[in-house]
Amino acid sequence: MTARETGVRGTEAVRVRAEGNVEEGVLEYLRAKIGAVLDRQGLPPVTGGVRIAKANAHHAEHPWTAAAELRVGPDLVVAHAREATSQEATDRLQDRLRRQVERALDSRQTARRSAPPPPWRGGAGEDGPRAAEEPAGDRPA
Repeated sequence: MTARETGVRGTEAVRVRAEGNVEEGVLEYLRAKIGAVLDRQGLPPVTGGVRIAKANAHHAEHPWTAAAELRVGPDLVVAHAREATSQEATDRLQDRLRRQVERALDSRQTARRSAPPPPWRGGAGEDGPRAAEEPAGDRPA
């Protein structure tokens, strides 16, 4: 079983590889589906590889496997699929990859938003930052 390098997407290095006896039509379909996930506004630079393979064993129940290991900005996104046909494996990989990319982007955006510090760390409480330190009865008149 040998691997074939079948192309690089745009300026970001996303390699699509085929292992085993894989037709060119299968690779074109895979490129289109992966491109649909990765060609969107606001996505940081993407690098990595996508692989599709067909098992040599004729008795295998799910002979097609598709896998993606991509670095989306600082995040590593990994997705795998195993199905009976190449189209099913590609579609399942696309769905899983889309969810993983969305999850990585959402976690980066929520990490950027910071809540104000709590009152015990010097943040403003309901009555101000130092209102709770001195009880009203103990203050000098």
